[in-house]
Amino acid sequence: MSAAETAAERIAQLRSEIDAHNYRYYVLDEPSVPDAEYDRLFQELQALETDFPQLVTPESPTQRVGGQALAAFGQVRHELPMLSLGNAFEEQDLLDFDRRVREGLDLPPGDLFAAVQYSCEPKLDGLAVSLLYENGQLVRGATRGDGSTGEDITANVRTVRNIPLRLQGEGWPAVLEVRGEIYMPKAGFEALNIRQLEQGGKPFANPRNAAAGSLRQLDPKITAARPLELCAYGVGRCDGVLSDTHVGTLQALRGWGLPISRELQLADGVEACRAYYEDIGTRRQSLPYEIDGVVFKVNSTAHQRELGFRAREPRWAIAHKFPASEEITRLLGVEFQVGRTGAITPVARLEPVQVAGVTVANATLHNMDEVARLGVMIGDTVIVRRAGDVIPQVLGVVIERRPADATAVEVPQSCPVCGSAVERTQLIKRGKGRETISQGSIYRCVGRLACQAQLKQAIIHFVSRRAMDIDGLGDKIVEQLVDRGLVKSPADLYTLTFDDVFALEGFAEVSTRNLLAAIDASREPSLARFVFALGIPDVGEETAKLLARALGSLERIAAALPEVLTWLPDVGQEVAHEIYSFFNDAHNRTVIVQLRERGVKVQEEGELSPEYAASTRLAELLDKLNIPYVAATGARNLAERFGSLEAIIAADWLELSTMKGLNERARQSVRQFFSNPASAERARALEAQLRAFGMHWESERRTATGAPLAGQTWVLTGTLETMSRDAAKERLEALGAKVSGSVSAKTHCVVAGPGAGSKLAKANDLGLAVLDEEAFLARLGELEG
Repeated sequence: MSAAETAAERIAQLRSEIDAHNYRYYVLDEPSVPDAEYDRLFQELQALETDFPQLVTPESPTQRVGGQALAAFGQVRHELPMLSLGNAFEEQDLLDFDRRVREGLDLPPGDLFAAVQYSCEPKLDGLAVSLLYENGQLVRGATRGDGSTGEDITANVRTVRNIPLRLQGEGWPAVLEVRGEIYMPKAGFEALNIRQLEQGGKPFANPRNAAAGSLRQLDPKITAARPLELCAYGVGRCDGVLSDTHVGTLQALRGWGLPISRELQLADGVEACRAYYEDIGTRRQSLPYEIDGVVFKVNSTAHQRELGFRAREPRWAIAHKFPASEEITRLLGVEFQVGRTGAITPVARLEPVQVAGVTVANATLHNMDEVARLGVMIGDTVIVRRAGDVIPQVLGVVIERRPADATAVEVPQSCPVCGSAVERTQLIKRGKGRETISQGSIYRCVGRLACQAQLKQAIIHFVSRRAMDIDGLGDKIVEQLVDRGLVKSPADLYTLTFDDVFALEGFAEVSTRNLLAAIDASREPSLARFVFALGIPDVGEETAKLLARALGSLERIAAALPEVLTWLPDVGQEVAHEIYSFFNDAHNRTVIVQLRERGVKVQEEGELSPEYAASTRLAELLDKLNIPYVAATGARNLAERFGSLEAIIAADWLELSTMKGLNERARQSVRQFFSNPASAERARALEAQLRAFGMHWESERRTATGAPLAGQTWVLTGTLETMSRDAAKERLEALGAKVSGSVSAKTHCVVAGPGAGSKLAKANDLGLAVLDEEAFLARLGELEG
């Protein structure tokens, strides 16, 4: 067979495969391979057609863009084709692009004074759309489709909140076609998937699929409920005169009410483009939306016209893609790791593959429910994703590549570390007078601290920076201490001797004394740090801070009944029961006693927070008892009629029967509930604890003092030069402020250091107070002085 015949066969195969991927990606919104795999196939086809130009046909994927319009929507013929962009995968690709631009404009090579000016924008990962405005009114919305013909999605784009239905200002052309990307922000995507799972639906694989699927709903009400946004990036048809630069055109669009990228910048020459690419790459994970690269465009529209187009892309623009964050590889096996709380987590062992510039051989499968949802089997070809520092995860399975000998993933019956039994967790939903038990998604080893894996993870958490902050006690050292039997609980850390540490691998006299000094320095933690360090399931750093601030002492936290804990904000029933169960465990109580006996003295303990003094009501107590058929309104009526818990407990049939606001079934339920001695004693215990804590409605009210920023929300952004962000957060929280990670209209103040980006821009847009580091330090000095 000749070289041309071999090439013809491969070209036919590639075209068929690419067409299939295009259909799944653009029409069905169900891509079966990651972008990197698609790009490789496309590049191979391009190379073959370059070598054998006689084999190029009009039907080749290289001669058109994307897929076909869905038949369910009307079709829209684009007057000016919506072309895709050429891609730069390596730095040299970008340099070659600049060289071609300079050659096309007849600019002398190496002349710094003749550098081409480029616009720079992040490449959003969404769905390209065309918006047609006539006399300022939005009259049509369409998808890109195959570049020539798209889908009419007018009814759906009208529901996207940041798309103006009528242009603002003046001076816009009589006919203006705006082109842009409709995407779904990360926060909205996460919230949507939570709703999907709650409603028994299938979660979306990524924000791009979610955006595309949302815009292709035949019912616009569904689209309206999705958190979609538009970012305009250019124009198509225009019956009028616009700016002579690309950036000027975008600024005009912004003036007419169309959103453009906040990251839009101008770059003089290719070196400035490289700097922009590197900068936004480092900030990629902190952006509120997904991007997969940067788009560079020649800024001068006259130069754009001079450079013109190739078959499927403009010569004046390029997309510099980030290293692929998704790849395909083979699942070789599944191992099970044991976490701090005993959770058994499946971990995929993969055929090593390069993802985003890093070799990935392991990826998380989260839990067995996720394994079932993915339908993954050992031997499968899987899609793996890595984003920034996030642990790689398996996103899906390429079913058509499943081998005949693929085997199912099964949970071990015994712990792979200690051999203890493995049990599936149960979810307990507590309602009015009953509990509903269902199977949880987590399997746990029941060995607790007798299991070395759990013990090691518990110690690692206990000594971590946000917990007891024992500097120098890293994971490897903890493993040695546990393996040698020197540490069997967190309390044993405070009994370590010089000889114990000196005998460890890698320790000399100085390092031994330094570690012992660090352990000794940790003996006076704040209450919040200590509670967090204990490793209570589902109690993170913020919940630990809330418990410490609200209840004020370890004694109250340890004694708190679940119902009392649920009076605190953001503490639900399940978390409350985890806290209660933790402190009622004999082993945990012993460890806390040992910690105190060995010199750990918790600081910042005191009284109940004033905001919770006398904060409860009798009606609320009755409601928390979950008396069958007695809702919140009935509880209020009972409280108003009888005035005290004891009076309600003692109420007879006659007293209840004459009560208004409570039906017969609810009255019978109240009497039956309190005639049970256990229920009555539980209610009395709850009221007694409210009195003891000072939360009872008859307790003394107190006014908060010494918290000048109480009730205020602050945001830290950028880099602080005189202190760490954690230190700044602690100082603000000590003054009563809540420190949030996002800016909203409720934000009181934003502290912006060098490198502040989108949060600062949003603060300025909302007209919020913004302090630089110097002003922030001065403000802290005033408040703390």
